[in-house]
Amino acid sequence: MVTRRQKEIVDFLRTFTARHGVAPTLEEIARHFGLASVATVHKHLRGLEARGVVRRHPRRSRGLAVVADEASGTARVPLLGRVAAGVPLEAVEHAEAIVVPEELLGRGPTFALRVAGDSMVEDGILDGDVVLVEARPDAPNGATVVAVLDGEATIKRLERRGDEVHLVPANRLLAPLVVPAHAVQIRGVVVALLRRYRA
Repeated sequence: MVTRRQKEIVDFLRTFTARHGVAPTLEEIARHFGLASVATVHKHLRGLEARGVVRRHPRRSRGLAVVADEASGTARVPLLGRVAAGVPLEAVEHAEAIVVPEELLGRGPTFALRVAGDSMVEDGILDGDVVLVEARPDAPNGATVVAVLDGEATIKRLERRGDEVHLVPANRLLAPLVVPAHAVQIRGVVVALLRRYRA
């Protein structure tokens, strides 16, 4: 049985990894939970390892990973809020977790965002959908990305042109966002889409 604090640590690992693209250090975990020593963190992680919830790579300073639930073929990923398929909406924040099929995960840390707006409708990404995003700080031209501009997140196709980045909608009624390359942070690449159909 996983304790309440162990569950909190697992949720923090998922959220931190999705937000930063790397796992937290033991010191960062201790600081987040107000623990005076990393020894307590070690104890919780040993318990989580024994239950197969996390995997540790001892030679790496950020060598922690949450293990998918292999028995059920699912994984819990953080749902970090909303992302605009239109104009930028709000920063990537407010984590909760959702359970998704393991086969939909990206190759690296993966997080989910709920879509708001209609700028990506021609790519089949609709208002209210949930996108799964592989957390990474860069992406190839043509990839559908989550980009942050002035602290606000948006989902668009990425095109680099010289010193500019064009964030291109999949809606012929809308114009691209054209910004200096240094003003854009790529948070990840969209790898899957979840949609609930309602009668």
